[in-house]
Amino acid sequence: MSKLHRGKVRLGMVGGGEGAFIGAIHRMAAQLDGQIELVCGVFSAQAEKSKRFGQSLFLADERCYASYQEMFAQESTLAPEQRMEMVAIVTPNHLHFPIAQMALEYGFHVISDKPATLTLTEALSLKTTIKETRLLYGLTHTYTGYPMVKEAKYRLSQGQLGKIKKVIVEYPQGWLASENDEASKQATWRLDPTKAGISCCMGDIGVHAANLAEYVTGLKITSLCAELTTNVDGRLLDDDGTILLRFNSGAHGVLLASQVCVGEENSLKIRVYGEDAGIEWSQLEPNSLLMKYQNKSTQLIRTGVGQVSKNTQASIRTPAGHPEGYLEAFANIYLQFSKQVIKHDAAIKVTNINNINHTSDFPGIDEAIRGMAFIENVVAASQSEFKWHTFSLTPEDIKPRIMSNKE
Repeated sequence: MSKLHRGKVRLGMVGGGEGAFIGAIHRMAAQLDGQIELVCGVFSAQAEKSKRFGQSLFLADERCYASYQEMFAQESTLAPEQRMEMVAIVTPNHLHFPIAQMALEYGFHVISDKPATLTLTEALSLKTTIKETRLLYGLTHTYTGYPMVKEAKYRLSQGQLGKIKKVIVEYPQGWLASENDEASKQATWRLDPTKAGISCCMGDIGVHAANLAEYVTGLKITSLCAELTTNVDGRLLDDDGTILLRFNSGAHGVLLASQVCVGEENSLKIRVYGEDAGIEWSQLEPNSLLMKYQNKSTQLIRTGVGQVSKNTQASIRTPAGHPEGYLEAFANIYLQFSKQVIKHDAAIKVTNINNINHTSDFPGIDEAIRGMAFIENVVAASQSEFKWHTFSLTPEDIKPRIMSNKE
């Protein structure tokens, strides 16, 4: 560790208080490797609740803030060896952009839950701020952190499947299958267009599936055909969707995402088929990767067993037979991000933030922009009578116009 950097990377958090699911996951993941310390936060829009929750995490009273604006202003006045260095944003979607924007303007690195912003326009604006401030930005597309996902990506990059022909990615859940499932804090804001944005299912889990497909294959979605549906009367946002995909290599794909598949838990799965072989990974069996062949038996690759790529090996913490899962995958993103914070704050010259994100293998602003573009392109395509739509990264080019929820 550089002599210019003292101790652990200091983390602040916005959101993730009492009753929140993802905040606790972020805190556990951030601290799993002993490289990051939570030093401050604002955990609720209600000042007293925020302070009480911060105290329950054994934070100093004066660093349990009433608002993110107060936290950024106060932390920026502390000595460099005391103030937070990075902030985790774990709020509902509509707050991601203003918090990230202000954090960067105050000189703090940002790691955010997905999707990055409420709109594609906001994501593009955020990239401009990142370039201007030369600070780091990370996005917690968790599933890219699994060792066997990294191994799948490596094997495809080495051409072990041959030319890719078909990509099938599916993400069924059942937790919003009925009207009775809407009472939880997590459900309430995800079904509210003012907080979630223009999509529930695609914005919540479909974007994860799209990111996984592009990450594993190294391909980019170039056009799509979409059908989004709402299965519970009175809902304003989609809870199910089926997307046909075309990739820049000529490969075709199918993306299925649903939150009304009764009995399903978190059944994310990806299958990729090439001219020579196929590959399959499931989040419910994360330590296993299947390589499939036409004229020989399927090969089972297990975490911690045999030869794997350097990137895969660096993501493994335990010996074979000791399962690693969601928290460890999350922690791999935090660990990679914290390493770059240390390098950045040790005054290593950074000429291209995107290069850092790529070489460190954590999702960054470019993945954030593609995620928001995916959501908006899918919603627009679903509203259209036409079949295929170009995957655009320009809000003005996404046709037909995305209808507001008041129309």
